[in-house]
Amino acid sequence: MFNFAPRMKPQRIALFISGNGSNARNISDFFQNHTKIRVGLILSSAQNPLMNEFCVAQNIPFEVLNHMESDAYLNVCQKHEINWVILAGFLKKIPEAFIDAFPNRIINVHPALLPRFGGKGMYGMKVHEAVVEAKEFESGITIHWVNEHYDEGGIIFQATCEVVSGDTPDTLANKIHALEHAHFAPTIAKLLG
Repeated sequence: MFNFAPRMKPQRIALFISGNGSNARNISDFFQNHTKIRVGLILSSAQNPLMNEFCVAQNIPFEVLNHMESDAYLNVCQKHEINWVILAGFLKKIPEAFIDAFPNRIINVHPALLPRFGGKGMYGMKVHEAVVEAKEFESGITIHWVNEHYDEGGIIFQATCEVVSGDTPDTLANKIHALEHAHFAPTIAKLLG
């Protein structure tokens, strides 16, 4: 028996990055053979030859925009027919006009347990240094919706890890990266699936 039901087009996600893109690589690998979700764009806020190479090998469009003008970002996302935007280590503030163009369709991962250790200037190693300095017993990741304020959008998912007495910002960063790689892509899949 033949099934002639119309096929749904996969959701197309854009991954916005500012660093080396380890989360973007992990997410891209996770969705490589997914039937409902496709990585339709990786966009970097800085030149990134290694990510460009990765994108060529994976047949994923790669763009570099180092200025945060909502029209430029919106035009790139429209060109690649993007449905969702995933901030995977993206350090620029998202303009309200861009947020309005993707209502409830922009997701970020933050390397701490929000609402603690969030806000302007709290990213990457700065977060891990603050957590260790505060002598916290746990840290983790927060996957959350993006709104017009840094790290204040609604929480979608959190995962924790222990902070032990010998931890340094570097060892904590390794634990946080492991949590991001374990949970970010599956959370996206659950949310969009």
